[in-house]
Amino acid sequence: MSTPAPAPQPTEADARRVAVGAFVGTALEWYDFFLYGTAASLVFNRLFFTTGDPVVATLAAFASFAVGFAARPLGGIVFGHLGDRIGRRACLLITVVMIGAVTGLIGVLPAFADIGVAAPVLLTLLRLLQGVAVGGEWGGAITLAVEHAPPGKRGRYAAMPQIGSPVGTLLSSGAFLLVALLPPEDFDAWGWRLPFLAAFPLLAVALWLRRRVEESPLFDRLLAEDARASAPVRDVVARAWPALLVGAGSAFLGVGGFYLATTFVISYATGDLDLPRPLALGATLVAAVVEIGVLVLGGRLAERFGSARVTVVGGLASAVVALPMFWLLDTRNAAAVVFGVTLGVAALSIPYAVSGDLLARLFPARVRYSGIALAANLAGIASGFVPLAATAVLAAAGGASWAPGLLLVGIALITVVSGLLAPRLYVPDAELTTEGVVGRTG
Repeated sequence: MSTPAPAPQPTEADARRVAVGAFVGTALEWYDFFLYGTAASLVFNRLFFTTGDPVVATLAAFASFAVGFAARPLGGIVFGHLGDRIGRRACLLITVVMIGAVTGLIGVLPAFADIGVAAPVLLTLLRLLQGVAVGGEWGGAITLAVEHAPPGKRGRYAAMPQIGSPVGTLLSSGAFLLVALLPPEDFDAWGWRLPFLAAFPLLAVALWLRRRVEESPLFDRLLAEDARASAPVRDVVARAWPALLVGAGSAFLGVGGFYLATTFVISYATGDLDLPRPLALGATLVAAVVEIGVLVLGGRLAERFGSARVTVVGGLASAVVALPMFWLLDTRNAAAVVFGVTLGVAALSIPYAVSGDLLARLFPARVRYSGIALAANLAGIASGFVPLAATAVLAAAGGASWAPGLLLVGIALITVVSGLLAPRLYVPDAELTTEGVVGRTG
């Protein structure tokens, strides 16, 4: 039986088209996902989780926020399996439709005053579906970008889907910043719904771009060689569990730390510090702009120094600036608040920039979608509870900001240790090219 000729390597033009498609789709995914986090801080705690105690209402809103993260592993399992069996591209089309539709539906959901307890129940259910979609999205976007990237340039292409995160923050925080300028009664009545309803036209754009993205040539080769894993999720859990744990730890800071520095900080700044909502939201916008530059730089640094080293440096930097970030917030000075949030987000964005490249190197091609999705979503489970944990430790410490600051230090050190361990678990470089799957069976 003759061996099929090696599949042609994608050109750089192909890689750019795929990277742009992955970026745009991921930007929409994160716009929708981050929108919920901002609304949990400003709207859902008052209009959906209505209680007599503001702290309890905020905790309930953040708990519903965490539900989305708890659902992400299910999305990782389902779409990871499908992505390694039927293809990366088909799964990315499904996930982008799911999350866009769910987010738009949140915009038309009646509040507690209209339908009572059904309001928070339905909101939490939609959040769960949103989490399932995101759970399958990011792993597929990273896999597709890395497998199309030219050798030697994987760091920058793997960083492209990551840039969707700050762009999603800019879009979601910017949308809420605009509607927050409305009179309070208009904001509560209909203004907060507009950013969610905007998901419908954004979905149309993202879907058009995603349809133009070609399937990974590496997956096509796996298909031609009949080298696909029959049960990729089982294989990852049974045979690659050390890589799974290290991958989750390496991604923890970029996701969990980010939600502490944005979602929790918005709640802390507007609640405990009584700062204006536009200031808190504006600080996240400035931080997101800076983060884009950090992500671009981080992708290039990964190509020169390796993603594991960059992860360690970024984790240490985050541990150093964690407490100063909260000290700056506590001054209540507008410039200091913006600088503090920007400093914290910039530091944790260093390991986030290279997270995709690092995770791709931990798993062989035949289970890569599943491995990346499961590792990222394990980190996501813990990350979803970070704002809740930060609120709880702040209350336990009597409102002292050093408590959530130390929580961020702990998250950063977990990522540092994971970055140190990662190179020992890397798969051969050949697994990132079409030649690397020749002769493999599953």
